[in-house]
Amino acid sequence: MFLLLALIYLIFISLGLPDSLFGAAWPVMHVDFNVNESFASIYMIITAVGSGGVSFIAGPLIRKFGTGKVTVVSILLTAVGMLVIGFSVHIAMAICGSILMGFGAGAIDTGLNNYVSTHYKARHMNWLHAFWGVGVTLSPIIMGAFLDMNNNWRGGYRCVSCIQFAIFAASLFSLPLFKKYEHSVTVETLDGAAPDESEEENENTTKEQAEEDGEKPKKKKPAIFEILKIKGVAWAVLSLGMYTSMEFLIDTWGASYAVNTKGVSPADAARWVSLYFGGIMAGRVISGFISYKFDDKVLIRLGIVVMTIGMIVFALPIGKYSLAGLLLIGTGFGPVFPSTIHAVPFRFGTKYSADITGIQMGGSYAIGWAVQLTFGFVAQKVGFLFMPYLLLAFAAALLIVSEITNKVTAKHKVAAEQIS
Repeated sequence: MFLLLALIYLIFISLGLPDSLFGAAWPVMHVDFNVNESFASIYMIITAVGSGGVSFIAGPLIRKFGTGKVTVVSILLTAVGMLVIGFSVHIAMAICGSILMGFGAGAIDTGLNNYVSTHYKARHMNWLHAFWGVGVTLSPIIMGAFLDMNNNWRGGYRCVSCIQFAIFAASLFSLPLFKKYEHSVTVETLDGAAPDESEEENENTTKEQAEEDGEKPKKKKPAIFEILKIKGVAWAVLSLGMYTSMEFLIDTWGASYAVNTKGVSPADAARWVSLYFGGIMAGRVISGFISYKFDDKVLIRLGIVVMTIGMIVFALPIGKYSLAGLLLIGTGFGPVFPSTIHAVPFRFGTKYSADITGIQMGGSYAIGWAVQLTFGFVAQKVGFLFMPYLLLAFAAALLIVSEITNKVTAKHKVAAEQIS
């Protein structure tokens, strides 16, 4: 499985490449397209319809086509989407490209995160997401370089699209490997947590009985609302939603905050934001080593502490130097997302982990997009100065909801049989 793991690391870079381009380019993009700066919220909501919608149905797609095929097609969609934006002459064309990116991002996000959480240990989940950090750190640096050349944001999109096409070509080699290892879940891969043996025995019994009766066994396809009835799932969605809201706020509005409140140029703002993404990458590398000693719950708590310190620095009235707080915020963000996703099979079992992962990510995206949409319109009216304090409020909410999730899933031993 080493070669497959190496390819997955490469694919995680491709997963991060599109995520930070828009926020870095928007201070210039909205001028070229002659739209208000607050339109970024609407733009991202339209994009979210694609990514969030696909996340909700990613479980059935993965069961039907397999993780490998879903992953490869998703990378191609994101590459084409960025190319469309790179050649766009109207905001409508850019939105079409973003919708394609959203379709690709939603499917690959759910597929790979579920695959890693059920096949590899926590350290790999953190390190893989650190490679996502490589992608999101590189993108604003590349965009900043192109912005220095007469604000050529289109060139930045085209350049990153070419990188994405190269990763797509490499990902084609992963298809037979995914097919080979798709269903190989072992006790070791789950850090000592055995897969749901009772569920497998029930499935085998049902299959044998159906064969005796001369019928084809039918796979159970749980509905979204049935999965949400499992104790703890709704809290898990809300918990990830608190984190996603903070990440989306900085991703979309971090550069605009720097330009509007600190007086830096768009190119310099893109570089400050790359510091934040570099912090995420560093936080995930460090968390991978810490995970040898501590579990997902502890990693999330440590992340909240570090991000809170960063947000306090971010709020200080010390001019552009307060932007250094973005490094600490990113470092604190580092372990939260991968640790939350890695905890899914331990909290809810492996049988429907793909469905739960998709619902958790789709639901959290919906919360995040709603928050950043509201923020965009409010900031356009009153300014961006309150952004650090809003982030602090969400950090507190994340701690509370995360601890409730831990309590609920620890109190109730959750199994897939709860789905009626």
